Amino acid sequence: MKKFYLIAALSFCTAMAHALLLNLSTYGGTDLQKYDGKICNVSVNRYTITGWNTISLPFAVSEEILNEVFGNDCRLERLVGVENDGTGVKLNFQDCKAGGIEPNIPYILYYSGETGTKKIFVKDAQIVAGDSQVSFNAQGTGETVKMACAQKHLDADGLYGVLAKDNSEAKFVNTDAISSGFYATRCYVQLSSGNTKTLTTNHIGDVTNVNQLTSNGNELVDVFSVSGALVAKQIPASQVKNLQKGIYVVNGQTIAVK
Repeated sequence: MKKFYLIAALSFCTAMAHALLLNLSTYGGTDLQKYDGKICNVSVNRYTITGWNTISLPFAVSEEILNEVFGNDCRLERLVGVENDGTGVKLNFQDCKAGGIEPNIPYILYYSGETGTKKIFVKDAQIVAGDSQVSFNAQGTGETVKMACAQKHLDADGLYGVLAKDNSEAKFVNTDAISSGFYATRCYVQLSSGNTKTLTTNHIGDVTNVNQLTSNGNELVDVFSVSGALVAKQIPASQVKNLQKGIYVVNGQTIAVK
């Protein structure tokens, strides 16, 4: 019997020794293709500045772990729509902390602690290699706005990013003059017209699922942008889901069309 327990213990230790451990680089980047689809224990040492940061990871992180690492008052938001505000582009970000971080989605993260390196450790995480970006079209201009993650060190020319001096408002600014570029796991914004326009950030509260609105599909509704501009007048509620993806206000409710 003792021999049996000894063999079982040795087998367990051997399995633990061979468990995949991925130390994700947050500077030069990591070749994720060889880990794609695999289950790993992932360790990430991410330099985090007091205020708003950008982040995107190739694995899921729960709300519980976010709170453990960045504090219970941390905030997590994702880009859900863009608007032409006359002189520039407004970026609409929606709170999504309750769902945690999803693989390969670009986010902005608010952290109120002291600037420094924060360690994220997730056991048995599935690695998902691939593009890390979302894109929207600004209504009325044809402007394509993309938010993406630098999966390896990336030159900053032609892009927008959140700088440390502007991060109290998550302000995305022209980064042409930033010689350090974007390090891995940080996110940037790119406009199809270049980086001469002014970007503003809008933080949106609770959003109603469009399916809840269309439960009374025959009702005629007016649809507005979050800035108050009329987008569609007296259309059936069931047609709101067919609008260009983004954030709208209908009957006083903020609606997400994805």
